[in-house]
Amino acid sequence: MDPSVTTRKVPTRRECLKGGSALFGGGLLAGCLGGSDGSTPADDGDQSYEATMSPVGTVEFTEPPTNVMVYNLLYADMAVAYGYGDAINSLGFSTEVGKALDSFYDRLDGVSFEREGLTQLNTGSGGISVDIELFYDLDSDLHLVDPALVVSFDGWNSDDIEEITEYIAPFFGNNYSRRHTEPPEPYRDGYEYYTLWEISEKVAEVFQAQQRYEALASIHDDLIDEIQSNLPPEEERPTVGSVIYMDETFYPAKINTPGFANAHTRPLGATDAFAEGDVSYESAYDFETMLEVDPDYILHRYGYSYYDITAIRDELADHQVGQQLSAVENDRVYTGGNPLQGPVMNLFQLEMTAKQLYPEQFGEWPTYTGGPYPDIPDDEQLFDRQRVADIITGSSQ
Repeated sequence: MDPSVTTRKVPTRRECLKGGSALFGGGLLAGCLGGSDGSTPADDGDQSYEATMSPVGTVEFTEPPTNVMVYNLLYADMAVAYGYGDAINSLGFSTEVGKALDSFYDRLDGVSFEREGLTQLNTGSGGISVDIELFYDLDSDLHLVDPALVVSFDGWNSDDIEEITEYIAPFFGNNYSRRHTEPPEPYRDGYEYYTLWEISEKVAEVFQAQQRYEALASIHDDLIDEIQSNLPPEEERPTVGSVIYMDETFYPAKINTPGFANAHTRPLGATDAFAEGDVSYESAYDFETMLEVDPDYILHRYGYSYYDITAIRDELADHQVGQQLSAVENDRVYTGGNPLQGPVMNLFQLEMTAKQLYPEQFGEWPTYTGGPYPDIPDDEQLFDRQRVADIITGSSQ
């Protein structure tokens, strides 16, 4: 361990946090207050419970944590879903990214996410830079972050992770299930990949909100069943190109590969316009290359709050080559989903994508120009908004 650790002021541990030093990967007790759905440990404070997820392993808790570091939106969405949105103390980038959650929560009575006062973890202008001192300043009960992701940040190594785990609180998160990519070397061996809903279930155990998870998972299962039982034959399904468009350049991504980034597209079984291409994070297409692919539909990733979809449509239509794209000619350039989706986001994004790609089966997707998720008439919704809201607010337990 870095000898500078001995000169660092160690924060006061919360009185209910038990058990001496914790080795890297688990064993540290965390949390102070009871859970939200009646499934917490005994009130005598002596009974503990565990939650397990790769790459951290098993972490032991006394009660659900109430001061939680979050880097990515999917974990913020989970915390809100399980009644602990107010436990979040930070987000990885500007808290403005939280607008993506607002877009969906605006359609759920009584559900919101308070972003004011949250700490921005990343201070880098180009790369990712997170100061270790922020961890001490926040003094979290839990870091709802994949330690393998943190090790990938500038200046971090596994000794730093061990230090934070021992002196502040454990980590609990899995990032590389996003696209089943390879984690950094210290975590490569034995790293496990999960679906979005498997991760959601494990986080529900942390917050002792298994009943809420099961209720939301039931809605998700019903939604998937409805969508997949009404899909047209494979030969009648459209080709779809998922992109980010900036500065006359398209950045493609595949839609049917494993990972929670595709949890809203993969179940729809559309034909991936980029399936045959060697697509990676470094891939970039100019207009001519995009025209060669020429998908029936273009879905623009991170369409909520990050990009102005109306401006993008106009720019493509005004471009000499862009206006020749089939998706542009047929008004099929749509706001795409956020790959960093949590369970609540996933429900909306499944409905959205189903309506965009298969309007005859699931109803037309309304013209979207920005702001909250469109107000879909009750008889055209693919899942019950009020039921979801009641689960999250605790009105339906």
